[in-house]
Amino acid sequence: MEYEPVIGLEVHCQLLTESKIFCGCPTRFGRPPNTSVCPVCLGMPGVLPVLNGRAVEFALRASLALNCSINGYSTFSRKNYFYPDLPKGYQISMYDQPLAERGFLDIDPAGAGRRIGITRIHMEEDAGKLLHEGFPDSDRRSYVDYNRTGVPLIEIVSEPDLRSPAEAHGYFSRLRGLLVSIGVTDGNMEEGSLRCDANVSLRVRGTRELGTRVELKNLNSFRFVQSALQHEIERQTEILAAGGRVMQETRLYDAAEGRTYPMRSKEEEHDYRYFPDPDLLPLQLDEAWIESIRRDLPELPAARRARFAGEWRLKEKEIDILTADGDLAAYFEAAAAASNNPQAAANWVLTELLRVTNERKIPIAAVPLDAARLGSLIRLIDDGTISGTIAKEVFEAVFDSGEQPADYVRARGLTQVSDESALNEAIDAALERNPNQLAQYRAGKTALIGYFVGQVMKATGGVANPALVNRLLKKRLDRS
Repeated sequence: MEYEPVIGLEVHCQLLTESKIFCGCPTRFGRPPNTSVCPVCLGMPGVLPVLNGRAVEFALRASLALNCSINGYSTFSRKNYFYPDLPKGYQISMYDQPLAERGFLDIDPAGAGRRIGITRIHMEEDAGKLLHEGFPDSDRRSYVDYNRTGVPLIEIVSEPDLRSPAEAHGYFSRLRGLLVSIGVTDGNMEEGSLRCDANVSLRVRGTRELGTRVELKNLNSFRFVQSALQHEIERQTEILAAGGRVMQETRLYDAAEGRTYPMRSKEEEHDYRYFPDPDLLPLQLDEAWIESIRRDLPELPAARRARFAGEWRLKEKEIDILTADGDLAAYFEAAAAASNNPQAAANWVLTELLRVTNERKIPIAAVPLDAARLGSLIRLIDDGTISGTIAKEVFEAVFDSGEQPADYVRARGLTQVSDESALNEAIDAALERNPNQLAQYRAGKTALIGYFVGQVMKATGGVANPALVNRLLKKRLDRS
């Protein structure tokens, strides 16, 4: 029999607030262990949680961007389970009355193909972090850091609408881009700002009856989501093909080995003994506030992609990268307008600009080379003032200095040479210096024209017009 995978993702997104969801402790990553804690997030007797209004605002922003229906009345519950990273012995979460329901996210680039349903979005607090390695006695003990305890999360639960690991990768990627673009998370998966649990089962293709569901826990990269699901589908297929039965369980993915391992039997909802949290009032939302948040949403990635395709006529892959981050999209548009050459602006942003920001690990918003100066650099290339090679030198030189590209070029005599008589002299000199290569060219090795172009560019300090050098060289060699 041929089997079809049925996949749903549960994405935990850390909200970009300054303080935790029920107390004033900072959420900043990287602080010394157990220094961002207080009696509230540690669950000391007699303390009371107070809901962070900014966290609610961010959760609503995400829910509206994902086309969800907002519930005007929702409640917090206690999810009871014992684990060393959970100091209270329960997690405050939303259960039967979540913040939002019945949304969707389009994962087709054109927005007209695959639509993945969103079952629900609810708010909850994060647990701490167990540390299993890096200590002298890690072979015998685990340590716990409670800094993350109480950090505000939203859990975004998809419908089981995904049908392949590649689709799951695409959905997770699109979801991250959306959440980052509206400013509710930094999306840093290495620091745990975005984590994913995947549920996967197999059913006979063409039937509607679902198979036994297996949960893959704590996948923190797009690649891991895809590869973990691929392995798990293969594992379940082998079991079913051999007449076996898939066990309902939670499994962990080992990226080094490329396989999953059993973690524990999968809990049912009743195992958590949910009950309403007696210390928190129901969350009742004002419709006017919800509408004000809706009005303040920025342009969403799907709308921006459609506009970039129509307005700037870029390739789909370029659009995907440029629209994944709001600051990057804004920078590109400013550079495109300043240069009057959208394609060249896209090329420079996607290659040179992103190369430098990745090397230096600086955000786009902090780039010292403003988009207007990049646009003026592109204009210098387009009007023939400098070559592309010189432009890269100018880019590196003015990136931090604040100097205008035209001033830098003029002060250092980098203006492109397009004087044909001067270039013909340089060409004749290059041919005289390289008789062996000239003989090979005349014998039919015409690719050597590139070598001669390089010799002329070198002789002129890189300021010769390379297109004109190429044309004059060909004319000179063909005449010979």
